[in-house]
Amino acid sequence: MSDSGSSGDFEFEALRHAVHYRAAIAGEFRGALRGRVLEVGAGIGQMTETFLAEPAIREVVAVEPDPRFVERFREKLPEQRIVAGSTADLAADEVFDAAVMINVLEHIEADVEELARIARHLRPGSGHVCILVPARPELYAPIDRAFGHFRRYTRRTLGDALRQAGYAVERMHYLNAVGYLAWGVRFRLLGATTFKPHEVAFFDTWIFPPTNWFERTVCRPFIGQSLVAIGRRVAGGS
Repeated sequence: MSDSGSSGDFEFEALRHAVHYRAAIAGEFRGALRGRVLEVGAGIGQMTETFLAEPAIREVVAVEPDPRFVERFREKLPEQRIVAGSTADLAADEVFDAAVMINVLEHIEADVEELARIARHLRPGSGHVCILVPARPELYAPIDRAFGHFRRYTRRTLGDALRQAGYAVERMHYLNAVGYLAWGVRFRLLGATTFKPHEVAFFDTWIFPPTNWFERTVCRPFIGQSLVAIGRRVAGGS
């Protein structure tokens, strides 16, 4: 969950209240996230805690470039391994069963290069990368710039990036259609630049659970605030 500037403070405070949202993200990747997992852009460890509770995950190795977040991560999870830096700082022989990036790839200008670097640490033919990114360029707002987002993705742009980096796209879909509308009004039209934690808590408690249940069990939305993707490193790839 890495970002730049002071925006991280209120982003992390908002995420702290999004209990159902964090659980839903982990659920989206259940089956692909297993064994030894690389978490890229771990922030202060909020999603790390969620992943560590997944029974199929044996170990999580976190990577975070922002020293402020690394310090808070170590305070929160003192026994958990974290690499203070980027994926370029991993030992060349480190191999993982899966990698996960939650709202991280949009912060990286050379996104295909980063995905290819991650692929080199995944088991050929079976290693998976699990990604959640902000979706839909029309939603790009001042808060995206404040967070240091280079882009918001579509199915085509994210799929192209994954394939160019050496992955087969196994699954991709939009997430949180109601959030698409809320984001468009609050941040795109009204130009808000912060989250209000009590509003996040209300949304997470009363709105997100039933709408997410509908999206998971009845019909995936044709549009959404976020985009979920699972890619598998092809044998002989990057």
